Amino acid sequence: MIIVTGGAGFIGSALIAALNSRGITDILVVDQLGTNEKWKNLKNLSFADYVEKDDFLEMVLDNKLCPPIEALFHLGACSSTTETDASYFIKNNYEYTKLLAQWSTASNIRFIYASSAATYGDGSAGFNDDEEKLDSLKPQNCYGYSKQLFDLWARRAGLLKKIVGLKYFNVFGPNEYHKADMRSFVVKSFEQINAAAMVRLFKSHKPEYKDGEQLRDFIYVRDVVDMTLFFLDNPQLAGLFNIGTGKARTWNDLVKAVFAAMEKSVNIEYIDMPNSIRNQYQYYTCAEIAKLRNAGYDKEPTSLEAAIKDYVQNYLQKDNYLGKI
Repeated sequence: MIIVTGGAGFIGSALIAALNSRGITDILVVDQLGTNEKWKNLKNLSFADYVEKDDFLEMVLDNKLCPPIEALFHLGACSSTTETDASYFIKNNYEYTKLLAQWSTASNIRFIYASSAATYGDGSAGFNDDEEKLDSLKPQNCYGYSKQLFDLWARRAGLLKKIVGLKYFNVFGPNEYHKADMRSFVVKSFEQINAAAMVRLFKSHKPEYKDGEQLRDFIYVRDVVDMTLFFLDNPQLAGLFNIGTGKARTWNDLVKAVFAAMEKSVNIEYIDMPNSIRNQYQYYTCAEIAKLRNAGYDKEPTSLEAAIKDYVQNYLQKDNYLGKI
């Protein structure tokens, strides 16, 4: 059996779809469905059972899960960068992950968990996924801090020699629609173009960057899933790894690709960045993926333009937000 926490979420549901494409259906899905519509992400998937996350933790603590369990993909977390309840982040993202990591390693279960590129903060300390450089990272929000706390704890406990932590960069693609304001800007651009035939981007407030030329490492969810499953296929690997393309692209590039995929003329309006986020806004993110390459992953990620074309034309324009990946 394979367990996927956050299995009804964006990356989790895409991961289960990829496992299904391998013929794997002996999957336990763990999540907290709540009142949004992410349950719809499960409709086209095949799995053995579903359990709510609090019930799953009780099953773990009471030793009610029956072997053999091949792997636990722990992708469930509160990922809101605007949530301010630090106690909730500690309980949900940090303490919960510690318990699952301890149980998995004690039970000889492969443990692959979602860390985050948010641990890199403003990027001033770089984007190197070397575990020895963890202490130099200064996350800018509580979400990133909760992920950083676990990475540090796992290193102190010696678990990073046994488990895998994946630092996902800017992921976009099908099955993200339930994420409300945390959806990718690909979706938001698509909706703005449909509504007003234009897209608004933040102006730059640094002279070295022109408006819309701020840079991000955007990666398609299909590539994210492929990279994630690489660590299931190679159980000898352990440690922290960046999951990105290794190429920084501008917001202008992203928006122009959406216009092109929709066969619309480019129309961008640049607006002032709110003062509330101006001081912590990231102007550059880019995954260093040498460690991933050295581990043996040799596939080339989908180009930004090709990924956006596929997403827009095969999902968004068909109202197929919840289609199979």
